Amino acid sequence: MRDAYDYIIVGAGSSGCVLANRLSEDPATTVLLLESGPDDTSPLVHMPRGIGKLLAPGNPHVWDYQVSPGGNAPAETWLKGRAVGGSSSINGMVYVRGAPRDYDHWEELGCDGWGWSEMGRRFVELEDHPLGAGEWRGTGGPLKITIHPSGNPLCEAVLDAAEEIGTPRVADENDVATVRDGGMAYQPTTTYRGKRFSAARAFLTPVRNRPNLDVLPETDVLRVEITDRIATGVAIRNKSGMRSVSARREVILAAGAIQSPKLLQLSGIGPAALLSSLGVPVVFDSPNVGRNLREHRYLSTQYQVKGASLNSSFQGLGLLRSVLAYFLRSKGPLTHSAHEVGGFVKTRPGLDHTDAQIGMGLYSINATPKGVAIDSFPGLTILGYFARPESQGELRIQSADPDAKPYIDANHFSAEIDRVSAVSLFRWLRRLGEAPALAKWIVRETLPGPSIRTDEDVLAHLTSLGGTSFHICGTARMGSDAESVLDPQLRVRGVDRLRVVDTSIMPTIVSGNTNAPAMAIGLRAADLIRFGR
Repeated sequence: MRDAYDYIIVGAGSSGCVLANRLSEDPATTVLLLESGPDDTSPLVHMPRGIGKLLAPGNPHVWDYQVSPGGNAPAETWLKGRAVGGSSSINGMVYVRGAPRDYDHWEELGCDGWGWSEMGRRFVELEDHPLGAGEWRGTGGPLKITIHPSGNPLCEAVLDAAEEIGTPRVADENDVATVRDGGMAYQPTTTYRGKRFSAARAFLTPVRNRPNLDVLPETDVLRVEITDRIATGVAIRNKSGMRSVSARREVILAAGAIQSPKLLQLSGIGPAALLSSLGVPVVFDSPNVGRNLREHRYLSTQYQVKGASLNSSFQGLGLLRSVLAYFLRSKGPLTHSAHEVGGFVKTRPGLDHTDAQIGMGLYSINATPKGVAIDSFPGLTILGYFARPESQGELRIQSADPDAKPYIDANHFSAEIDRVSAVSLFRWLRRLGEAPALAKWIVRETLPGPSIRTDEDVLAHLTSLGGTSFHICGTARMGSDAESVLDPQLRVRGVDRLRVVDTSIMPTIVSGNTNAPAMAIGLRAADLIRFGR
């Protein structure tokens, strides 16, 4: 390890792995990639359904945070990736890009160069898609994509039921017409030959032996070191102790939408009154660091079904068979992503664009005194979320101690459109379950059950009908206005040689999962950094 590098990247997640790959292409440029969590060597990381064990508070591969969902709802736990690969190493592997209009809206807000004409081609550059090349679909890219195989009769029933209520079956969930007008499909996933295909596997593994790239897992970044409003390096801590590392060109925060704004605040960039009250020397008063937190809040229905579920494959002898199929042939239920089927839908008449994303899993779960467990009977889960929520939350440090967790308030359903859309989404989920093709499979609805019938029932129980979708973003938003945390080149306002490159930068949330957008953001940011464009 050197004492100084050209670029220091904080966070080896979906954006950070892309940046490490691209910035180290020039052998004369030195790059240090720092990651708080362990390397991505655990078999549970590579096993797609290993998420059942990884997504647990206290697991070394995740950050866990206590969060207020909003209103009077009790606190809940949010998890984010804390490993090489970041959340792409512990997520549900759903490959979704969002809608072109999401990115065009960013450009309308003053973020020049972030519209679909630019970002769409980044996704094409990213992809190695089994459906082949198209105007907005790529082949030969670094990220392997797999479409869940067809044929399960319960998956077929869901797709047929969606058609019965007006949402067609399509080949590609990410097709721009599907995202706009609606469609359901077998789920595209970031898996390949039965294994997870994370950002680390796509971008970092192929270049990790470059002599100008150092990767340091299990290393905490305590703060960005700033002199005369210039980022000069970072203070780090690992098993070797504490030390400083200098950056000759830039420090780049790619630590995610919770850790990046937290590090900005710890480094003196944030709301001045807050920082001063906690004894953090103020470098630059940036009141919106940690604000504009956006997140999808899903609503879920679960059913006991007559068969074709995977519940029995995750317990007892069925689990043993699944484990053998996975380790001997890279086949079977343990190779599945979080959803076997997904899509975009219009939840009410008169919409000119889809307003919700849907996912279906061939399993159902229940709460037990020891945590969550797979139901003993065949089950099915169908969930969805309003794609463009307008509610905004915030996070802020509670101490100058880098080990202290931040305060997070999601403020879900504070915007009227979010509540209206949640009700229409829940109605759509119920209609799907009642459609003839699916109804013939259903024994009973287990969650939420008959106690939730009216719109008023739904509104009264919004936060308990689902949970976080792990799509946190927006907490260091870019913009052309002086109040934005970043400019459209992702440079931190008020401090030179410091950028943020992760989902923190999003002015508004994209209409879907955030893993693929985080990688596309990394691709565009790498060009901004290398070529100033």
